Amino acid sequence: MSYISYVERPDPEILQDIGRRLRALRGDRHQQEAADLAGLTRQTVARAEHGDNPTLLTLIRLLRAYGRLGALESFIPEPEVSPMALLRETETARRSRADG
Repeated sequence: MSYISYVERPDPEILQDIGRRLRALRGDRHQQEAADLAGLTRQTVARAEHGDNPTLLTLIRLLRAYGRLGALESFIPEPEVSPMALLRETETARRSRADG
Protein backbone atom coordinates (compact mmCIF):
# COMPACT_ATOMS: atom_id res chain seq x y z
CA MET A 1 0.00 0.00 0.00
CA SER A 2 1.49 3.33 -1.00
CA TYR A 3 1.41 6.26 1.37
CA ILE A 4 -0.34 9.43 0.21
CA SER A 5 0.25 12.53 2.32
CA TYR A 6 -2.76 14.14 3.99
CA VAL A 7 -1.79 17.32 2.15
CA GLU A 8 -2.75 15.61 -1.11
CA ARG A 9 -6.01 14.03 0.12
CA PRO A 10 -9.54 15.43 0.38
CA ASP A 11 -11.04 15.96 3.84
CA PRO A 12 -13.44 12.96 3.75
CA GLU A 13 -10.51 10.60 3.05
CA ILE A 14 -8.52 12.07 5.92
CA LEU A 15 -11.47 11.62 8.27
CA GLN A 16 -11.85 7.99 7.15
CA ASP A 17 -8.15 7.40 7.76
CA ILE A 18 -8.36 8.93 11.23
CA GLY A 19 -11.33 6.67 11.93
CA ARG A 20 -9.37 3.64 10.75
CA ARG A 21 -6.49 4.60 13.03
CA LEU A 22 -8.84 5.05 15.99
CA ARG A 23 -10.28 1.60 15.31
CA ALA A 24 -6.76 0.14 15.27
CA LEU A 25 -5.92 1.86 18.56
CA ARG A 26 -9.02 0.34 20.16
CA GLY A 27 -7.50 -3.08 19.57
CA ASP A 28 -9.46 -6.00 20.98
CA ARG A 29 -11.78 -3.83 23.07
CA HIS A 30 -15.45 -3.68 22.16
CA GLN A 31 -16.76 -0.26 21.19
CA GLN A 32 -18.85 -0.15 24.37
CA GLU A 33 -15.77 -0.78 26.52
CA ALA A 34 -13.90 2.00 24.73
CA ALA A 35 -16.92 4.28 25.15
CA ASP A 36 -17.08 3.54 28.87
CA LEU A 37 -13.34 4.24 29.28
CA ALA A 38 -13.63 7.49 27.36
CA GLY A 39 -16.91 8.72 28.87
CA LEU A 40 -18.63 8.59 25.49
CA THR A 41 -21.54 6.69 24.00
CA ARG A 42 -20.92 3.63 21.86
CA GLN A 43 -22.52 5.48 18.95
CA THR A 44 -19.99 8.31 19.28
CA VAL A 45 -17.12 5.82 19.16
CA ALA A 46 -18.67 4.13 16.11
CA ARG A 47 -19.12 7.45 14.31
CA ALA A 48 -15.53 8.47 15.05
CA GLU A 49 -14.27 5.13 13.72
CA HIS A 50 -16.28 5.59 10.55
CA GLY A 51 -14.75 9.01 9.96
CA ASP A 52 -17.99 10.81 10.70
CA ASN A 53 -16.26 14.08 11.69
CA PRO A 54 -15.47 13.43 15.37
CA THR A 55 -15.07 16.47 17.59
CA LEU A 56 -11.70 17.34 19.04
CA LEU A 57 -13.08 16.47 22.48
CA THR A 58 -14.02 12.99 21.22
CA LEU A 59 -10.49 12.51 19.86
CA ILE A 60 -8.97 13.69 23.15
CA ARG A 61 -11.14 11.33 25.19
CA LEU A 62 -10.44 8.34 22.94
CA LEU A 63 -6.71 8.99 22.82
CA ARG A 64 -6.65 9.31 26.62
CA ALA A 65 -8.61 6.05 27.01
CA TYR A 66 -6.15 4.30 24.67
CA GLY A 67 -3.12 5.73 26.48
CA ARG A 68 -2.09 7.75 23.42
CA LEU A 69 -2.92 11.34 24.42
CA GLY A 70 0.73 12.30 23.96
CA ALA A 71 0.18 11.94 20.21
CA LEU A 72 -1.49 15.35 20.25
CA GLU A 73 1.80 16.99 21.19
CA SER A 74 3.25 16.06 17.81
CA PHE A 75 -0.09 16.69 16.08
CA ILE A 76 -0.09 20.34 17.15
CA PRO A 77 3.47 21.20 18.15
CA GLU A 78 4.29 24.09 20.42
CA PRO A 79 4.87 27.18 18.26
CA GLU A 80 8.43 28.37 18.07
CA VAL A 81 9.18 31.85 19.35
CA SER A 82 10.99 33.91 16.77
CA PRO A 83 14.23 35.56 17.89
CA MET A 84 12.74 38.99 17.13
CA ALA A 85 9.64 38.33 19.28
CA LEU A 86 11.87 37.13 22.12
CA LEU A 87 13.97 40.29 21.82
CA ARG A 88 10.83 42.47 21.91
CA GLU A 89 9.57 40.66 25.03
CA THR A 90 12.94 41.11 26.74
CA GLU A 91 13.03 44.81 25.82
CA THR A 92 9.43 45.34 27.08
CA ALA A 93 10.23 43.60 30.38
CA ARG A 94 13.38 45.67 30.80
CA ARG A 95 11.43 48.91 30.25
CA SER A 96 8.76 47.85 32.75
CA ARG A 97 11.40 47.21 35.43
CA ALA A 98 13.06 50.56 34.72
CA ASP A 99 9.74 52.43 34.94
CA GLY A 100 8.50 50.63 38.05
